[in-house]
Amino acid sequence: MNSFRVYLAEPFIEEEEINAVVQALKEKRLSQGKYVEMFEKDFAEYVGTKYAVAFNSGTAALHCGLAAKDIKPGDEVITTPFTFAATANIIVLLGAKPVFVDIDPETLNIDPYAIEGAVTSNTKAIIPVHYAGQCVEMNEIINIAKDHDLFILEDAAEAHGSSYKGKMAGSLGDAGTFSFYPNKNIVTGEGGMLTTNDKELARKTRILRNHGQDGRYHHVDIGWNYKMMDLVATIGLVQLKRINTILKLKLAQAEYYNKHISKFDFIYPQTVRSYNVHTYMLYPILTTTQAQRDALKSILETAGVETRIAFPTLHLQPIFQRLYGFRYGQFPVAENASETVLCIPIHASLKREDQDYIIDVIQENQEMLRKLE
Repeated sequence: MNSFRVYLAEPFIEEEEINAVVQALKEKRLSQGKYVEMFEKDFAEYVGTKYAVAFNSGTAALHCGLAAKDIKPGDEVITTPFTFAATANIIVLLGAKPVFVDIDPETLNIDPYAIEGAVTSNTKAIIPVHYAGQCVEMNEIINIAKDHDLFILEDAAEAHGSSYKGKMAGSLGDAGTFSFYPNKNIVTGEGGMLTTNDKELARKTRILRNHGQDGRYHHVDIGWNYKMMDLVATIGLVQLKRINTILKLKLAQAEYYNKHISKFDFIYPQTVRSYNVHTYMLYPILTTTQAQRDALKSILETAGVETRIAFPTLHLQPIFQRLYGFRYGQFPVAENASETVLCIPIHASLKREDQDYIIDVIQENQEMLRKLE
């Protein structure tokens, strides 16, 4: 295991979370129960939806969200290739086909203008992914969905607290899903949430997460064991109370990076639209060439700074090439992004001196990096 001076991400855990878990243990509340219900209620209120349904992962939330809309073999679901595999995996697991479209070169989000041309008679849903914590251009996607009667399931795994034109991520489509993995803005260890204003969708996902039961031993569907534990819900409840503090810290860090990275002519940050509140689950920078990115990654990690390439495009992953015959050159903007993007540390515990150290390392090596353009 690598030991870094500065880690890419760290969960922001304090005594209150520890005490909450201890209290749940004392009450012997381990599986789904009252704390999950409380977390669902508070999270729905935070996002601004009528319902929230908790799961044991963000992937499970995505899975049940699509399954509840009866996505089946032969159906197509449009999404971005510039995302973590879970987004597309759940489409494949339901027997449907992931249909990728290219991304916007500035925001790195799915390009809504590429979606229209990908819609066929088999298209049933769109999964827009709010990359790194910035919302997709949702108005355009909503209009396309209305024109073609498509279900919109937001993948907001990276976008806790993000907003688009005054509305919160997770409240923009027909449903939204979140992850509470340890690198997210709200953490529970493992965990996820689906948010929606659709009462029937909420009801069906609750059934699907619990073996297809609508009552004990009364199975009305084929489902899964995707329940969240009370034990981890207690952490989520505390995290949710301090989300504004966490986001304030991360936004200040992002502004500091933006100010100093603008001094370098060979790297630039993701463009943020003026009407968006970006919450920076990741802080991605882009280089001019892949050689620069690879060298910068090596330089930073040699200096003890953890980085991540998020993400290698999905359509060039071996399994998706084998299943669907995808090839290099189909989505050139996403491919270029995956070859030049590098995520650097950003998290609530990150210190200003850590950021200065990262900036200094880049500055000390700028001449060498510039030659790789």
